Amino acid sequence: MPQVMEFKLPDLGEGLTEAEIVRWLVAVGDVVAIDQPVVEVETAKAMVEVPCPYGGVVTARFGEEGEELPVGAPLITVAVGAQSLPAAAAEAAGDEGSGEAPRPLIGYGSDHSRPARRRRVRPVTAAVSAPVAAPAAVVAAPVAPAAPVAPAGPVPVISPLVRKLAKDGGVDLRALHGSGPEGLILRADVEAALAALRAPAPAPAPAAAVAAQGERIPLKGLRGAVAEKLSRSRSEIPDATCWVDADATELMAARAAMNAVGGPKISVLALLARICTAALAKYPELNSTVDLAAKEIVRLPSVHLGFAAQTERGLVVPVVRDAQGRNPESLSAEFARLTELARSGKLAPADLTGGTFTLNNYGVFGVDGSTPIINHPEAAMLGVGRIIDKPWVHEGQLAVRKVVQLSLTFDHRVCDGGTAGGFLRYVADCVESPAVLLRSL
Repeated sequence: MPQVMEFKLPDLGEGLTEAEIVRWLVAVGDVVAIDQPVVEVETAKAMVEVPCPYGGVVTARFGEEGEELPVGAPLITVAVGAQSLPAAAAEAAGDEGSGEAPRPLIGYGSDHSRPARRRRVRPVTAAVSAPVAAPAAVVAAPVAPAAPVAPAGPVPVISPLVRKLAKDGGVDLRALHGSGPEGLILRADVEAALAALRAPAPAPAPAAAVAAQGERIPLKGLRGAVAEKLSRSRSEIPDATCWVDADATELMAARAAMNAVGGPKISVLALLARICTAALAKYPELNSTVDLAAKEIVRLPSVHLGFAAQTERGLVVPVVRDAQGRNPESLSAEFARLTELARSGKLAPADLTGGTFTLNNYGVFGVDGSTPIINHPEAAMLGVGRIIDKPWVHEGQLAVRKVVQLSLTFDHRVCDGGTAGGFLRYVADCVESPAVLLRSL
């Protein structure tokens, strides 16, 4: 006897409580292998293909495309065991371990070198004809109440003036009940009927306050997660911001010299990231987090550097792991890789969590400065504006230089202004004179 196993939506990352079904990759009756992706879901952080830890025949799917399911809700059921497959399918699925005890879901599935095949199970027993539907019971349609029929016979009207008034006004005298003796229709009766016909129709009631006038967009998915995280940051972190203008002419010249010798191109973001990691080594207070439950500041040993990336789904913050051990070339390559995954919606939840410090290059939007909201639960964020030509006093002379505005938003619980100012000043000094960075390499 095959064993029917229920596969529930697993926890796909830190703080995720639900996911939206984007596309089913299997249908009821399909044969699935262990760790074969069965559904594509969208979480608040990324698009994820969810693999099934069981091999066998899909017997049921739960949820339609576009439906949101909570973590722990049933996704599919799978009949596990060779008896659940026809002979040919059982032989093929046997190689995948469908007859074995179900394996636990590890990570996001095994790395198979070939794509899993999708097969429809053909019935092995004689086809059973569908039962003939019972004839629908004949139900007589309810008869609408007949309109009142005007009584036959002469209309009780004496005055020709009343008849003319009714005719000109379109009043059916047979439908009136006279107020005169023995039901005689009087002029007053016709005038009252005319007044009722001419009365303006009541204005339609307003459509339930037209739900706050305007388009309503559900605050869910990525937008909902961003809203929740930023709101928590604002309510929990007492942040402050300091900023400084810096002459980036020498930094841009150094980058041009690096790229002139060949090899992979070095990005400005990579140089700024390398400066950040050096500054965090000098000021480790800013690479920390606050544990409210323990009432402790936790200084973190590694720099997992987040950077803001704008995508069609919205703003995401991929994380470069162990950035303090990378050189500008390695940082450039990792930024490029994560940015491409972000734009294609293929970032794994692990690529979006665990950051300790964020670098926000809002200069790509053509703006000079900003006071960003800290990416909770981090303690600081460095913002970089656009690098543009500006008049600048250089060596006692007014000159046109490449100028950038740098801003640091920090959690005032982890340090005071002196530490934050020292960090920002060190970053600005490295931007203005990259040789300063050589001391810490």
